This record gives sequence, structure tokens and C-alpha cells, in this order.
Amino acid sequence: MQVEKSAGILQESMVLESAALGRMVTIDLYWPDGIRPEEMGLLLINDGQDLEKLGFRETLEDLTGRGRLLPLLCVGIHAGPDRKMEYGTAVEADYKGRGARAGAYTGFIFKELLPQIHGQYQVDRFREKAFAGWSLGALSAMDIVWAYPREFSRVGLFSGSFWWRTRDKEDPAYTNADRIMHRQIREGGYSPGLKFFFECGTADETEDRNGNGIIDSIDDTQDLIRELVAKGYEPGQDIAYLQIEEGRHDVATWAGVMPAFLEWGWGKE
Repeated sequence: MQVEKSAGILQESMVLESAALGRMVTIDLYWPDGIRPEEMGLLLINDGQDLEKLGFRETLEDLTGRGRLLPLLCVGIHAGPDRKMEYGTAVEADYKGRGARAGAYTGFIFKELLPQIHGQYQVDRFREKAFAGWSLGALSAMDIVWAYPREFSRVGLFSGSFWWRTRDKEDPAYTNADRIMHRQIREGGYSPGLKFFFECGTADETEDRNGNGIIDSIDDTQDLIRELVAKGYEPGQDIAYLQIEEGRHDVATWAGVMPAFLEWGWGKE
């Protein structure tokens, strides 16, 4: 492992041999120079292989250099070739059997990754922990944070795949009740202190399964927010939602939103 430093941000990569996933997992870590680990928040990020294309380090350098960001250790977790099986909802797979290894991925996070980070940086606990992701990685992040609200305080969800369902939308019997994450929230409880950041683009996709003139990704995200509100979470206070005009399901859109997400979660007043 080699630590690189640029504009006050340190970066290193490591590879973990995961028994839970049966593969090697590449991890990229970013943190501010000169800050003790126990003074930092911890942000886990799915699809860490995209962070370089997102210009993530440059974003951290800019916000940190301008004094806009509280200390944060960011951990980008690279997806593997079985991404559609490892990401998803641990409670059950979707109607095609995708996400069947989401439980194993959750096990990797808690039994292998977090102990490695705590040991490597010799810290018993971080100031707080958060999780983020985009697309299917957002669904995975939401699933893990919702299942472990005592472990995490925030979650960032970019273009989330909240359509994840137990029945094909072409099935005549399909209803919105078949969406797995929505059902988990509906059947779950309220956890004080948990906060949510959602982003969707108006050009995220073209599908409109119910013909209401609103693309499915926006419908699914807004329906998820409604489920959270019904549990007691307050829009504006606990829930942030950004809808990006002409925003797409791509790295360029998510890169543009990343500074807003980081300042939402860890901005200095």
C-alpha cells in the first residue's frame, strides 16, 4: 500500500481477501492530512471503481481546501463481476433472482471491511458512519443502512434502483406493493437521527410504467420518500431531495451532485 498526498488529501488503495464474497475486494481510501481518525466521520461508498471518473478526490480537495468540509474518511468499495448479485436487498432477491448475495455483501461490510478499517487506523469508533451509492449501489446502501440504523446516521442515494421488485412489471398481477425496498420501509420503524439524501435526474431513464408522465426512477424515489415521511421522517430536516433537470443516469450527473451531498452531510456552517 502506498499513500499519496495532494492538496491536503491522502489516498491509498488496498485489497482485501473476502471470505464472505469469495473474491478479492479493492478499496480506495481518502482522508484529510493531519486529522486524527477518531475526529473523522466515516463514509462508505459503493461502486468505488467509479470515484476516479467522478473526480471524487478533486472534489474533496476543493471542499477541504476552502474549509467547507468536516473531517471525513471516505472508503470506496469496488464492485466485483457479480455486482448484480452482491448488490440488492438482503431480505430477498428480485423476481429474476438478482441480489441473491446481498446478505453476503452485508456480512463483508460488518465482519471484514469495518474491522479492517478500525484496525488499520487504530480507532475504536468514528464520529459517525454513513453509506452512499448510485443506481444499484444506492439500493444496496439504503438496504444496509435501513437494516442497521444504530450503525449509520446518514445515507446518500443517487439515481437509486428503487424499482427492485418481486414481480415483473409486465406481469398483469404487478402492483407497486411488489417493490421490495418500499415494503421494507412500510413494515419497518422510525429510527431517530437517521437522515437521507436523494438525487434523481429528469433524464435518468425513459420508462413510465403507469403512464402518469413521470419517469419511473422519480416516481419510485418520491414514493420511497413518502414511505419515510409516513414513518415520521421530516422533509427538509431528515430528508433532502434534489431533482436535476436533464440529469442522467451517469457519472457526470452524479459528479455534479457530489459536492452538494458532501456539504449536506458534513458541511461546515
